[in-house]
Amino acid sequence: MAVAVGGSGPATFVPPLSGTFLGYGVDVPVSLGGNEPPDPRLPLPVLVTAWLRERCAIEVSRVELVPPDLAPSDCVSFGQRLAAEDCGLLVLGDGSTRHGPRSPGANDERSGPFDDHVHALLAAADTDGLLALDPELARELGAQGRAAWQVLAGVPGPWRCASAEFFAPFGVGYHVAVWERP
Repeated sequence: MAVAVGGSGPATFVPPLSGTFLGYGVDVPVSLGGNEPPDPRLPLPVLVTAWLRERCAIEVSRVELVPPDLAPSDCVSFGQRLAAEDCGLLVLGDGSTRHGPRSPGANDERSGPFDDHVHALLAAADTDGLLALDPELARELGAQGRAAWQVLAGVPGPWRCASAEFFAPFGVGYHVAVWERP
């Protein structure tokens, strides 16, 4: 199962379904299973989930989109409900969109420290720290991943981080972390 943030959330996308990145400049078809005709309206997080599914040869039962302004307490509740399903969880969430003058948002000097902090929290598998992220600051920095990270924090642990990396190409922060049960 995958959880991501999308402006159309809350929404659930269940296979079979297919899409393409054509709306983002390149016609790369992707699928969550089946041979459905590509749906040009699939949100970007669903397309990315399908792309990752194909490269990792895994099955995805569904993609849950949560709204970017979902309250932390609602994120926790949703994470607790997902935990009852006893399956792997792919969490997709962007960091700040304000890294540098060529970023999609205006440059904001707070973006570096914010994403450094998020990286440290993900690397430490620090669920309390993720829950303490300020929704308003995340919104100001364009960090829509805040809600998805807080859903993850609602999934009961214990957790340990096997790896964590951060990249900010084109002014957008991307966090990649793998959490496991000890």
